[in-house]
Amino acid sequence: MPTFRELLSTARSRIAEAPPEQAAVLLRRPGTVALDVREADEYEQGALKDAVHIPRGFLELQVSGRIPDRATPIVVYCAGGVRSAFAADTLAQLGYSNVVNMIGGFNRWKDEGHPWEPPVVLTPDQRTRYHRHLLLPEVDVAGQVKLLRSKVLLIGAGGLGSPAALYLAAAGVGTLGIVDMDAVDASNLQRQILHSTERIGERKVDSAKKTLTSLNPDVNVVTYDVRLGADNILEIFSGYDLIVDGGDNFPTRYLVNDASLKLDIPVVHGSIFRFEGQVSVYLPHQGPCYRCQVPEPPPPELAPSCSEAGVLGVLPGIIGSIQAMEAIKVLLGIGDPLVGRLLAYDALDGTFRTFRLNRDPHCPACSLPKDQLVIEEYDQLCLPHPVAPPPERVPVSA
Repeated sequence: MPTFRELLSTARSRIAEAPPEQAAVLLRRPGTVALDVREADEYEQGALKDAVHIPRGFLELQVSGRIPDRATPIVVYCAGGVRSAFAADTLAQLGYSNVVNMIGGFNRWKDEGHPWEPPVVLTPDQRTRYHRHLLLPEVDVAGQVKLLRSKVLLIGAGGLGSPAALYLAAAGVGTLGIVDMDAVDASNLQRQILHSTERIGERKVDSAKKTLTSLNPDVNVVTYDVRLGADNILEIFSGYDLIVDGGDNFPTRYLVNDASLKLDIPVVHGSIFRFEGQVSVYLPHQGPCYRCQVPEPPPPELAPSCSEAGVLGVLPGIIGSIQAMEAIKVLLGIGDPLVGRLLAYDALDGTFRTFRLNRDPHCPACSLPKDQLVIEEYDQLCLPHPVAPPPERVPVSA
């Protein structure tokens, strides 16, 4: 049986190696990945900037998910260069064609004065709470930390805001702002699951905060028990990374749209009516905005409110959950968000359809430079209304 030294010598004979000064040159090239194969307790003491961390014992299991392209240039390192030599040899056997082992590992890298930083890590309690996220290569620790640092503002603590807020809080979005100036009413409880019978009469934002902080103490809930208007919307929106719009009227939607364009903040839009719901994502100046989709509101008689026409209580749970999913995709930069697309759900048919939304080059909002966009009230446009009627659009899939 070969000795450890013989095994190491054999592995090194099959791989490329470079000292830290050469590794630093390689890592400056676009697309090169630093792969840290040390144990978690070692990694937490410091690592190369933006290093992908996979402990050596999990390399074969996780590397294809974390670095799917086997042509990716990789500089692999451990503490002293031994484990990483075996890791480099394993990567070559797995089909990775451009792998270099860093001689001397992280210890020599530090001793020679090359840059490193203490990685952002999760507490043991957070690792337990978000464990299922950490198993996803698209999320992992870096993505979870990004969620914990994210700030999302929800317009409304009602039918759509309730499920969206619950799932964003459970996912670990670090700051959730909630705008709502209403009180909990018994008629809300059929669908607004942030609230409960014993909270009837309480302010909705206070009830929402109790529910969300009880669900996840990691989350900082900021409440705005005010009417959202032209006089305060820019101040309230400032500092947030994303808006989840669960508003139930056209004036608010137009106001949210214009403020998001002014501040370059993405909006995840949702709307519901009877048995139907819609979701879309508006990335400022990268796709159509809400006013491209609905240039003018329909007459009030064609847009009855939920209190007039009714809504199945389960429906906002479905649509609000999709809004939370789209918000997380935008925050993490994963998947294909519903930008330039409208997802329509018909609960009675049990069908989803996707429609293309085109940007209007003459849109009165997104076609203007930000400094020319005027934030003003739109109360004169129409009465409260839960959902825009479908615009002219081209089916993508059904």
